[in-house]
Amino acid sequence: MKILVTGASSGIGFDTARALARLGHEVYGAARRVARMEPLKADGVIPVALDVTSEESLQACLATVGPVDVLVNNAGYGYFGPIETVPMEEARRQLEVNLFGLARLCQLVLPVMRERGSGRIINISSVAGKAVLNFGGWYNVSKFAVEAFSDALRIEMKPFGVKVVLIEPGSILTEWGHIAANHLSSCTAGTAYELSGANEAAAMHKIYSLQVLSAPSVVTRAIVKAATARRPRTRYRPGLGASNIVFWHAVLPTRWWDALVRQMGSSRVARIAGKL
Repeated sequence: MKILVTGASSGIGFDTARALARLGHEVYGAARRVARMEPLKADGVIPVALDVTSEESLQACLATVGPVDVLVNNAGYGYFGPIETVPMEEARRQLEVNLFGLARLCQLVLPVMRERGSGRIINISSVAGKAVLNFGGWYNVSKFAVEAFSDALRIEMKPFGVKVVLIEPGSILTEWGHIAANHLSSCTAGTAYELSGANEAAAMHKIYSLQVLSAPSVVTRAIVKAATARRPRTRYRPGLGASNIVFWHAVLPTRWWDALVRQMGSSRVARIAGKL
């Protein structure tokens, strides 16, 4: 199969591209930071430059890759911060990267998949698309939207034989947590949220430095299943606390959940949920 993996320069995307290539698939790893994908060449991955917020870049990427059998929409990042203080340009960028870039790439690959009567789109969401986290704000908005987008697309594509799968990871040991924590620190400094923001950011840095979190390979295994299984599930929830967070968010009264994440912080909730 020919597979395109976005966000392949680090973390889950890097590990997924390598794993799929080692299985013998023709894999293209796409990201802005092309140099960071150089090690993937040893496993047969073909690096391609891609900025999902640029129409020109999207078109150029697909012109290089050609029609694909599987699209893994992994590119994304987390901008944590209070709704009040996150600049609107940052909020828009969060949606441009996590939602609209993903959506546009789907639009570009779907015509061929639909005409062939086959193909798979695997969208990397998060438990943050199911449960709101402390200071998650716009990141939660973007992932809730990915959930709805993917559900709608799955229904629309069913008659054409194109499968749409959601991956909803829990807490994974990647640089994502440190990036989100840095954003949180920067946008709360000098505001009414400075103390609580600093505390949450410190907790995120600490937890995303511990080996208790799940390795990216846990998510990779779910993505490989979604890409290769004859009848993939519509959702996979790999990683620390993924299923438990979704469960407790659903069964706890709303005010209880609000108090839990406010008093303990999102990172601590994720860690505790993984032990339940």
